[in-house]
Amino acid sequence: MDLIIVSRLAEGFFLNCKLFALTLLFALPLGLIISFGSMSKVKGIAYITKTIVWVIRGLPLLLLLLIIYYAPGLIGESSPWGTRVSGRFTAATIAFVINYACYFSEIFRGGIQSIPVGQTEAGQVLGMTKSQIFFKVILMQVIKRIVPPMSNEIITLVKDTTLARLIANKEILMMAQEYVARGLIVPLFSSGLFFLAFIGGLTLLFGWFERKLDYFRV
Repeated sequence: MDLIIVSRLAEGFFLNCKLFALTLLFALPLGLIISFGSMSKVKGIAYITKTIVWVIRGLPLLLLLLIIYYAPGLIGESSPWGTRVSGRFTAATIAFVINYACYFSEIFRGGIQSIPVGQTEAGQVLGMTKSQIFFKVILMQVIKRIVPPMSNEIITLVKDTTLARLIANKEILMMAQEYVARGLIVPLFSSGLFFLAFIGGLTLLFGWFERKLDYFRV
């Protein structure tokens, strides 16, 4: 396989990595906010939030991607995305952020609710504010508990970035398929090596992170 093919595959994989990074950057904090909505003591807010999460989690990411990209034009509105590369990538990013924020929110919610209520009550007895209790008592224990399920979702996200090709984002598999159409099969298998290397690095990183959190015995 020559350097030109490797270069084009690397260029495509950069788009995968960019989509992956932007999704994490926005979906993690948004997921935490959504989890607070799901746990809200105001029943209306909790009901609406849980309904939205249920709908988004129930839709395939592929369908959500199509809806976000094509729906404005299909209902007679001017498409905010246009046909430019940047527009297609923005649509893909928004779809991924919405999808993964809802999944992350359930992980956050489960982690927060798994912490014994006695710890919150102890913090209140000591005169701590709600924010102090959350950030100084609860948060690190929650992180310890959610690392395994969160790492699984993040690894799934890496592979899901290939769905961006559905709206003509030239990620690595789309690049590889162009070569398959020309009768070259090696680039298709080579694209798998990019994912294996990246996911292998993430697996080592999460393993190291879990070991660093071992002193939080929860």
